[in-house]
Amino acid sequence: MLHHVQVSCPAGSEDRVRAFYGGTLRWVELPKPPLLAARGGCWFQVPGSGELHVGVEADFRPARKAHPAFVVDVDAVAVALTEAGYPVEWADPEEIPGRRRFHTFDAVGNRLEFLE
Repeated sequence: MLHHVQVSCPAGSEDRVRAFYGGTLRWVELPKPPLLAARGGCWFQVPGSGELHVGVEADFRPARKAHPAFVVDVDAVAVALTEAGYPVEWADPEEIPGRRRFHTFDAVGNRLEFLE
């Protein structure tokens, strides 16, 4: 069983990250232990799954190829992202037959995949 995945963000971008994961996706933010909270970043509960940790990285560069993939209601998530102004790039259904999926980028440019 997977406990969490981590993506990175630049220092001071936590409000944008919270707006994306907590606001647009409506994932619940989890409290970080005090010693880790001092480092910045934030954690979220992924519905029906594990956790997503967003950590501050001094030399931040968004992940443009590597990405976590989340099993969700793809239609509902695609609508929420589109309404919030984020790109929704549907994958070719022949790539993985039987799996509807799409990619987007979070508030700081990290690539994400959502699939049924």
